[in-house]
Amino acid sequence: MLDTIIKIEAFGPNASSSIDEVFARIGDIESKMTVNADSSEIIEVNKLAGKESYKVSPDTFYVVKKGLEYSRLSQGRFDITIGPLVKLWGIGTDKARIPRPDEIEKALELVDYTQVLLDEKSNSIFLKKEGMALDLGAIAKGYAADEAARILRENGVKSGLIDLGGNIYALGKKPDGKLWKIGVQNPFEPRGSSFATLEVADKTLVTSGIYERYFEENGKRYHHILDTATGFPVENGLASVTIISESSIDADAMSTMVFSMGLDLGIKFIERQKGVEAIFVTTDRKVYATSGVKNYNFKIIDKTFGQEDI
Repeated sequence: MLDTIIKIEAFGPNASSSIDEVFARIGDIESKMTVNADSSEIIEVNKLAGKESYKVSPDTFYVVKKGLEYSRLSQGRFDITIGPLVKLWGIGTDKARIPRPDEIEKALELVDYTQVLLDEKSNSIFLKKEGMALDLGAIAKGYAADEAARILRENGVKSGLIDLGGNIYALGKKPDGKLWKIGVQNPFEPRGSSFATLEVADKTLVTSGIYERYFEENGKRYHHILDTATGFPVENGLASVTIISESSIDADAMSTMVFSMGLDLGIKFIERQKGVEAIFVTTDRKVYATSGVKNYNFKIIDKTFGQEDI
């Protein structure tokens, strides 16, 4: 689901039925927000771009509104109208290719979060320019993780682990009362490989990086985090960013946004956020952690990585 492998662990009397409810809810969110299907609310909004607004569910409206907040906060480095550019590159599909400069220029003209109109009264969304397209790939998984945690909690589950393809949510502590030990994704290896660990309870960890979706041509790797200024994959010396927070929708958006901002700006931004920490990995395997990461017993287990002072 959500274009990834999903794993849910829950402990307690209602664990099994709660997990069923979580999967049903994630399916519901996907059916509303995906762009990789015949129809969804987001697909319908995109189809009507430049013509008319489309009424969506409270779920979709909330995620789009949140996405626009982060688009504004990052001054467009993170932009939920990146759909035309994502489609053009096709990274993660069998149609992945390097677009021509004129194609990129044309797509970039349609990437502009300021051209999205939201109507709170009717829950409707209007894209002002024909050809514009929303893509919630950098935020919808976070919302789904938060919803999964909410459902488990409401069903009395006090201990659980939600893994939406690298969007991790550790609910409570482990059944034995210990903190959850979570591996931090190694950005140079496939998903599931860790270079470090940390210990958490009631926290989410979301990583964005060059390992997720990419293709290679003439020995060069083109990853899926696209630069809204150039139209090409972001190249700023970062290999990954991991966000630690209590809200997965915020961590999801921030991981992509901060990756696009780069190391220096990204660190400064995270240090200003209350209750949010981040781990940055550069392409030369150096690790930079914000000031509060040490509180999570952060340990590098792969000695080819070295921690640097900020």
